[in-house]
Amino acid sequence: MISKEHSKHANITRPLTGNFGRNEWAILGGHCTVIKFLADQVITALSTRYKCAYADTSHPNDIVQVPGKLANGAVLEYTDQINYSQLNYNEPLDAFKQRELFSQMDLILVNGNHQQAKAQVVIIDPNKYASLQKRLDQLTNVELFLLADNTDVIPDYIQITFPEWRKVPVLRLNEDIQQIINFFAERLQRATPVLHGLVLAGGKSTRMGSDKGAMNWFGKEQRYYMADLLKKHCSNVFISCRDVDQQQEIDPDYSSIPDSFTGLGPYGAILSAFRQQPDCAWLVIACDLPLVDDVVLQTLVVNRNPASIATAFKSQHNDFPEPLITIYEPKGYPKLLQFLSQGYSCPRKVLINSDVTLLSQSDENALANVNTPEEMERIKLILHQKTATKDAK
Repeated sequence: MISKEHSKHANITRPLTGNFGRNEWAILGGHCTVIKFLADQVITALSTRYKCAYADTSHPNDIVQVPGKLANGAVLEYTDQINYSQLNYNEPLDAFKQRELFSQMDLILVNGNHQQAKAQVVIIDPNKYASLQKRLDQLTNVELFLLADNTDVIPDYIQITFPEWRKVPVLRLNEDIQQIINFFAERLQRATPVLHGLVLAGGKSTRMGSDKGAMNWFGKEQRYYMADLLKKHCSNVFISCRDVDQQQEIDPDYSSIPDSFTGLGPYGAILSAFRQQPDCAWLVIACDLPLVDDVVLQTLVVNRNPASIATAFKSQHNDFPEPLITIYEPKGYPKLLQFLSQGYSCPRKVLINSDVTLLSQSDENALANVNTPEEMERIKLILHQKTATKDAK
């Protein structure tokens, strides 16, 4: 017998996704050819800034012979085409697989005559009233009405079903294409994930011999100094720490996130932050970067690209991404988990093999880290020289 207090499932925050992804709209109420043409126009206009996707269902008269090796019993067939990659499945895709495949998309448009999405764009066409009336239960979050050329009104059955229909914007399907594109662009801009800060301070500082997060470079412990720097650029800031033994040491004036993915170093700290708040972006910074200042962080934030999984600086040594001063977008969460499932726990490897926006850093010392006593002495010298130069002015 299971007590009422007992829960069989861990309390994990689920990302706010729909049937396919975070930003999805079903377009319905018009002929399928009209829906496809509208999707073409929107995707063409926005694909230079965002990763766009389209979902549809074939009609009975579209059915053709099962392609390639699927006809011989294969479940999956991959073809590296000249201009694109092609995957064919010989089994239905459930909602979980759909979200996995669409997880990197910024905009997903769906033919709502055949598929559903968490938001809807409704075409008002008297020739399709019967079809639309069959789908009234699918209209859970109507965000835009589009009037076909043969009508000027929202029909009574829509008004009755949605008493607040007047609050929904109305555009003309064929005359207002730029405004329709702007509608989606504005929604995507509005959906830019909130940016939080995460100071990585959970390491054991084995090479240094003392806690790097507790080092005092600027009048306070470095983990708190870095957190204060991040507060200027982030909605909330958290200090990443080890569970139990270290969390109780953190100043209660600072929020903390204990590792729930243990034994994985910074990789586990980033995953632990996403586990708590999967719909936020995270500006992650290691506590052993004492030369990082407000200018460096401002450069990172101003040049942030939410369409990439991350925005990072290039290393001065090999042009690889610097993974421990990086903005990770929510779409990076499933990517990190996918790499972990294949046995990889290096954030740099994830960034190297993903769509990342890379920035150059003019100051070659700005991203220098301190892992050993020898490196600490070098940084002290650089800071002393900076102070002397500043005082001389």
